[in-house]
This record gives sequence, C-alpha cells and structure tokens, in this order.
Amino acid sequence: MSGPSKGDAVEIANKAQLVEFAESGNKPPEKWRIGTEHEKFGFTLDGHEPLPYEGLQGIQAMLEGLQRFGWQPDYEGENVIALTKEGCSVSLEPGGQLELSGAAVENLHETCSEVQTHLGQVREVGDEMGVGFLGLGFSPKWTRAETPMMPKGRYQIMKNYMPKRGDHGLDMMFRSCTVQVNLDYASEADMIKKFRTSLALQPLATALFANSPFTEGRPNGHLSHRSFIWTDTDPDRTGMIPFVFEDGFSFERYVDYALDVPMYFVYRDGTYVDVSGQSFRDFLDGKLPGLPGERPTLVDWDNHLTTLFPEVRMKRFLEMRGADGGPWRRLCALPAFWVGLLYDDAALESAWELVKDWTAQDRQRIREDVITYALKTEMPDGRTMRDLAADILEIGTSGLKARKRLDSFGENECHFLNALKTSVKLGKTPAEEMLERYHGAWGENIDPVFKEYAY
Repeated sequence: MSGPSKGDAVEIANKAQLVEFAESGNKPPEKWRIGTEHEKFGFTLDGHEPLPYEGLQGIQAMLEGLQRFGWQPDYEGENVIALTKEGCSVSLEPGGQLELSGAAVENLHETCSEVQTHLGQVREVGDEMGVGFLGLGFSPKWTRAETPMMPKGRYQIMKNYMPKRGDHGLDMMFRSCTVQVNLDYASEADMIKKFRTSLALQPLATALFANSPFTEGRPNGHLSHRSFIWTDTDPDRTGMIPFVFEDGFSFERYVDYALDVPMYFVYRDGTYVDVSGQSFRDFLDGKLPGLPGERPTLVDWDNHLTTLFPEVRMKRFLEMRGADGGPWRRLCALPAFWVGLLYDDAALESAWELVKDWTAQDRQRIREDVITYALKTEMPDGRTMRDLAADILEIGTSGLKARKRLDSFGENECHFLNALKTSVKLGKTPAEEMLERYHGAWGENIDPVFKEYAY
C-alpha cells in the first residue's frame, strides 16, 4: 500500500479536474515505462516468528540497516516508515510485510536487476539481524493475533473500518502479499482496451501465480487463498468492476466509480484524519463531515485512489493486482507477462480476441473458480485455464520479441516468461508444488517453507 502522496497540492474545483488527472497519464509509446511492486513476509530465522516494528529483529532495524545502501528515510512522527532512492521506495505494510515499489524503468532487464539488487540488500541486512524474508501470497503459519501491526496512522483507521465491510479485510491487511506491475496507456481508447483485456485476464494471472495454499500451518483448501480473501474484503472497492466492459466506459466513468467509493482518511499536517465511510463527493462540495468547509486537493484524490482495490486499478497508469507474491523469478515474470500482452498492439489485439465474448457472469465465475482450481479451471469455451495460458503465453512471447529490448548479451525479454511456461507445461502451480512437499518430504510440517521459499 502506498503512503501519502506528495504531489502538487492543487485544490479541486470540479469533477473535470479529476478526469484531466487521469488523462494526464496519456503517454506516447516511446515513453511507456514498467513499474513493479512486490511484498514479502519477514520472519526470525531461529523461531520463524513474524517481525515486530521495534527491537533488534524488527522492521525498524531493517529499514535503518538498509540505509547503508543510500536509501533515505521517511518518517511518520518519530518512526521511520519508508525509504526512498532514485525513484524507488521501500515501505512497510500493515503486518510488517516489506514492499519494494520499483522505479519506472524502460525494460524488463532493468526490472529484474532492480529486484535482484534489492533482495541482495535485504539478505545482507537480514543475515546480520537473524531474519529472513519469504515469498508467498499468504502468511503460512501466523494467526491474526500473532501478527503485529505497524505504526502508521492509516492502518489503524483501516483496521477499525475493514470488519464493517467484510470478514477478511484484516487478513488482506496483515497476512497477504502480492506482486504487481504498473503500466502506461497512450490515450483513452488505449486505456479502455488495456483495462478490459487485463481485467478479463487477471484470473489467469491468479492461476499462474497461485502461491498461498496454507493458513496457520495447514492446507486451506485453496491454491490462491490471497485471492479468496479479496472476495470478502469490501465490495465497495474490490472485484472485477463489470462497468469497465460496458458501452461508454471512459476516464470519466472510472472517476465516477472512484467518487462513490467511501473514503478512509485525509492526510493533514502529518496526521491521518479518520473520515472512513464518508463521501469524496461531499468533500468536493466542502461538506465532508470530518473536515467541514475544507475542499480536497489533487493530493487527496491521489491518496483516495490508493484505497481502491479492484483487480485492475487506474491512477495515471494501470495497475495489475491479481497475482500472489512469490519467488524472485516470478517477481520478474509478472511484468513480463503483462508487458508482452499490453505493450505491443498486435499482441493486445490477439489477447482481446480471446476474451472479448466473455460475459460478466463468465468473468466472475472464472475469478471464483481459479481460487481453488487454478490452471484446471474450466473456461467458457470448454477448454481449461491451462489451455488459455498456453495461448496467452505464446501471444506474450510474440509481444516481447516485437519490443526488441536486448540486454548486454543481446538477449531479448522473452526468457522472463520461462517460469510460467514451465508451470503450464507441467500443469502445476507453485501452490501445488508446495502441497506436494507438505504431504511428502515435509511430513505435514510447515516450517520447511521458511527455508525453501525464503529469498
């Protein structure tokens, strides 16, 4: 989750400014960039316990240790809650998950180098502290009660509000991890096509990256439990948002949707003001009960957009949100998956052809089924998700080839898809591989996951 935006504090006079804000994301293809984010669970090496904020084996000590690499600290009160450097940030999630929000880079080679450098730094500091970090989509062992809460004001507001809207919002906050990629659009028409195609295909990403089959030390019956908890977190701000596929979808239509999502907070003078459940439309009119007479700025709007959690989210770019956190190769594979499909016109058209006839009911049913069945999910044409994955990965490979982004050895970006192609070839997700180990070599003991799946 993002911290408070520090953009231009321009007061918003009307809705048109919010539409213009989305339109300001339009970029010509030569300026399209790739931004990758990933979260990970910290744990003590000796006891496999979650990391508190304070202490010699705490998140605060980790953030302080990382500063040796040139990271600059950001504070909330006296607490360091994030690090920044050269367009990147390292921040902490509600339950102590550590997140890297990468810079906007030109190609996947840079993305993977960035990830590898970050994980190397985390490993160096973590080894000294006696802590490690784990790449999974859901906490495999700890209960909610055992999971500490980080000292950020917005998290207390969310913790209080979440149970009012669903049974699993607190699990989302404290016990889940994801990998995401942020991609650009050229125009409203380009945004619409990318939004529709990527939203329809988020369940495929969920299937390919399914990596959360355990809860509190035992199998939970799901391959992507992270995806399951999103189905009962907050219906106001989550899901497959069917209006994206309706005639007339536009920047303005998304703005209207965002205006109708209840707020969480407003950030003022270093403090989060609790306005949970209140209306941004009232804020526009200067009638927000939590801040009477005050009008919002574009910073407030940008912050509000970060509290929307559909499977694809739009700010001034599109954010792909369907994948579980995972091992480092898959942290590079997710941006490769989406860049191959969305950053080449021919690939985008081919991918859209495969999904354009699905109904809203089809998309919702697929999203629900992949939680349990992943690549075995039945598709509307009678094939399986595995069959669709094979077709989509071929399309994505062609899109990456067409980009012709080469590394220093003259190699293109296609090899970043290899981990996903292996899953499709074997018909087996990371979650299913872990379950085989759990029932076999691990002897139904979850603790080996902290060694075999640590970064």
